[in-house]
Amino acid sequence: MKSSAVTPDPVLRVAPASPAEAVAHFAASLAFHADVSDVAAALAADGDGGGARDPGFVVVDSRSTESWDQGHVPGAIHLPTALIPEQAGQLLDRAVPVVTYCWGPGCNGATRAALALAELGYQVKEMLGGFEYWVREGFEFETWEGRERRTADPLTAPADAADCGC
Repeated sequence: MKSSAVTPDPVLRVAPASPAEAVAHFAASLAFHADVSDVAAALAADGDGGGARDPGFVVVDSRSTESWDQGHVPGAIHLPTALIPEQAGQLLDRAVPVVTYCWGPGCNGATRAALALAELGYQVKEMLGGFEYWVREGFEFETWEGRERRTADPLTAPADAADCGC
């Protein structure tokens, strides 16, 4: 005789969290993460028509010098993770929040850098997507040869809109 019990699908095999648990989780996630588009918008924001304003945070590229030379976010500070304990105090103001990034979603270098900075007393967020998504979304970047920009990948950024509406 067959069992009449219905096996839940893979999505609901583990029940969703309660709404209160979901609020706590997603609010915490936003406290720890920023996405590439939001970082780019904040860096490009024009406060009074006279140029970019201070976004209230500093961006830190935690990759190697070779990686930095291949390309980095304009205005970012180059501070490889291994050098954070000895150099962060000279390069960063503890009163200014830090946004870390590394290569991309397959790399946890930005997470390690964020942890090292938090251990030193900095407020820190990790930029989701890293340098890979910065470039894939079509934002300008710097190399040792100057500034570049690639066409946005339609799988990561809207082809015909200013933003994704997220």
